[in-house]
Amino acid sequence: MTATFDTVLQNALLLPVEDRSRIASRLIESEDAADDAELSPAWCAEIDRRIEAARSGASRRIPHAEVMADARHLLAQL
Repeated sequence: MTATFDTVLQNALLLPVEDRSRIASRLIESEDAADDAELSPAWCAEIDRRIEAARSGASRRIPHAEVMADARHLLAQL
């Protein structure tokens, strides 16, 4: 017997929050494991560039609260 997405979701939503959290974590881990493909040299270079910009102060850092406030403002306009 194969469970459908809706059936699994309905059953999962009935679980206590700790169990739902554990399931969510395991699902995310399974996706991360599937995405363990090697990065292209271009992506590695871009990552290195961004790290260096952050370390040297060349990139502008925006506080989390400001980013979230801006995102909420933009979403409210939709």
